[in-house]
Amino acid sequence: MKPIRFNFSGAVRTVMLVLGTASLASHAWGATPPAADTTVQRHTLANGLTLIIKPDHRAPTVAHMLWVRVGAMDEVDGTSGVAHVLEHMMFKGTPSLKPGEFSRRVAALGGRENAFTSRDMTAYHQQVPAAHLEAVMKLEADRFAHNQWADDEFKREIEVIKEERRQRVDDQPRSALHEALSATVWKAHPYRRPVIGWMADIESLTPDDVRGFHQRWYTPANAAVVIAGDVDPAQVLAWAQATYGQVPARAVPERKPRTEPPQTGAKRIDVKAPAEQPYVAMAFHGPRLTDPDAADAASQDALALVMLAAILDGYEGARLGRQLVQWPAGQRLADSAGAYFSGTGRGPGLFMLDATPAEGKDPAQLAQALRDAVAQVARDGVTATELDRVKNQWRAAEVYKLDAVFAQARELGSNWVQGWGVDASDRLLQSLRRVTAEQVQAVAGRYFGSEQSTQAVLVPDREALAQRQQAAGTRPRVTLRH
Repeated sequence: MKPIRFNFSGAVRTVMLVLGTASLASHAWGATPPAADTTVQRHTLANGLTLIIKPDHRAPTVAHMLWVRVGAMDEVDGTSGVAHVLEHMMFKGTPSLKPGEFSRRVAALGGRENAFTSRDMTAYHQQVPAAHLEAVMKLEADRFAHNQWADDEFKREIEVIKEERRQRVDDQPRSALHEALSATVWKAHPYRRPVIGWMADIESLTPDDVRGFHQRWYTPANAAVVIAGDVDPAQVLAWAQATYGQVPARAVPERKPRTEPPQTGAKRIDVKAPAEQPYVAMAFHGPRLTDPDAADAASQDALALVMLAAILDGYEGARLGRQLVQWPAGQRLADSAGAYFSGTGRGPGLFMLDATPAEGKDPAQLAQALRDAVAQVARDGVTATELDRVKNQWRAAEVYKLDAVFAQARELGSNWVQGWGVDASDRLLQSLRRVTAEQVQAVAGRYFGSEQSTQAVLVPDREALAQRQQAAGTRPRVTLRH
């Protein structure tokens, strides 16, 4: 089964279907739920922190996640990347923990841990034997409230982050293209800034910039702790009150509305970079899904765009594969082609089409073929068989996903970031199930006009590629954690 391609928290692709930040329900469409009680509980501590608990007693392990509803979209110009830098610095100590000791203690408990930052949020996670959950909660609550480090520690970590940017963006032509595309497609919205930050901003950040960001946003009312696994909910609640519940309450800063103005004409950029093959990416503004079963027109369109992306590129033999890729050499237009829609972030949605031209094929020809694939849906619609296949595949993906307690915790935390309830996944699945072929056809005709498009083309610089490959052996490589 081909993984459905979708955008999650800044990642270009995910392994399972994830609707921006929400995936589908465990027992929908006939899937058999586990025998044990898996009722999700949600509590609000006195200081405003949200606690979400999902028992799963199939194995003696537990996933513990701390979610903070702050990410790159909450930064201001000149300090891009500060949310991600803070994520790194959270591993650098508290008054009672030396730099790096947090990770060493989790490892000593037999666990593993890491963190990630996106445009919409920051999350910290550990998976440990269930017997050690309380110890992990104490560690995470301590650094959430008392993150502390010396200026010299900050200076060293900034060099690591700069190298991370080089390895993951500057040295990756497609990443560089998508960064330039985001800066072009968004005129006013903060999604235009890269999560990792512009290099000049990273270099100019100060320790107090990062400390101030922590003080401003890392408040209990702006955070949620999500725990999934072999736990007693009553005991977890007591531990949470004894750890996270002791963090002083503070108000969440007011967030100003940041509305993207309508696009009034086509945009096009070329990105020249050291690469062997060209690449084409096209972006179209789309609506945001405000709630899993929202009845407003924009949310209904968002659900239909989810279906459209899956029909174009949701399984082996989907439309883009059949029309552009699955042909003998010399006949095919593309070596790869895809579609995905991100419509459940805290900001506006975006529909993406992308492809790598086959040898000898013109990127302009391929861009037109991508548009034609959508235009065909707008003209002729989609079949009931296509819709049913996508829906059945989602159901199967959810059954497999439930094998991992981490996936369960991530789903619940992602839903919380959107302001959705603990039953959001069930409601979302039912909403997707109701999407009709007529709705899919309608959105294919509504959101893909040429004046609404932003197109980016990767122009290979093969001379620069040869120079980079020659110099690669002399450049030190930094091991990146986050």
